[in-house]
Amino acid sequence: MFLEPQIIAELLLLGSVTGFLAGLMGIGGGMLMVPFMTFILTAKGYPADYTVKMAVATSLATICFTSMSSVRAHHRRGAVLWPIVRLLAPGILLGSLVGAQLAVALPGKALGILFAVFVAFSATQMFLDRKPKPSRTLPGRLGTFSMGWVIGMLSALVGAGGAFVSVPFMTWCNVKIHDAVGTSAALGFPIALAGTLGYIWAGQGMPEMPPGSIGYLYLPGLIVVSLASMCTAPLGARTAHRMDIRPLKKVFAVVLYVLAAYFLFR
Repeated sequence: MFLEPQIIAELLLLGSVTGFLAGLMGIGGGMLMVPFMTFILTAKGYPADYTVKMAVATSLATICFTSMSSVRAHHRRGAVLWPIVRLLAPGILLGSLVGAQLAVALPGKALGILFAVFVAFSATQMFLDRKPKPSRTLPGRLGTFSMGWVIGMLSALVGAGGAFVSVPFMTWCNVKIHDAVGTSAALGFPIALAGTLGYIWAGQGMPEMPPGSIGYLYLPGLIVVSLASMCTAPLGARTAHRMDIRPLKKVFAVVLYVLAAYFLFR
């Protein structure tokens, strides 16, 4: 499981950036981690049909650690709405397990295209920044469970923490943006845990997997990226409470469009 210094440096940089962005905007890091992890694994010569799935699985696993670090920082500021977490979590767990199995059944190219569409959609949401009606509130228990299922399934498919759906959903229901980001960080853990277990189970016994892999989970990448992201996620969370992050989201949206184009033309 020996890693070359260049690979370690690339993974450390990736983990530092994604951890900071997870704390800052509640995005979970998957939108950056999946394309760059795919690039790193492809450059190592691993089978093309595995690289996207391994990148998604590893991204989900790192979110387990990033979300814990980020949610502590948001919780100290009272920005995690735990009643909403309890309502969404059951549906999220079920949806994440289903999404992981569906992703593994898809060809690598199809999963890459799906990821590109997801990134472009997320970028567009950041640009639009629509405001909800003042009277809108969260749906009932069944509606919230169903929304959790959708969030979990989509997150497991693309290796994200779910904030690309949960933050717009909560703000659409008149939850304050900082509370939505903090609550999304707490939701990232059940999404990531269920999705990771699904990818580990589905990847058992696959041939030509890289050394150190457990199913589709690339363990060396998980360790290095997680250590870096756990250090920078609290910094991102502190920064989020000191500034208006909406203008920054528009800049980040441009980066996402570039990444979506890379996946489509790759």
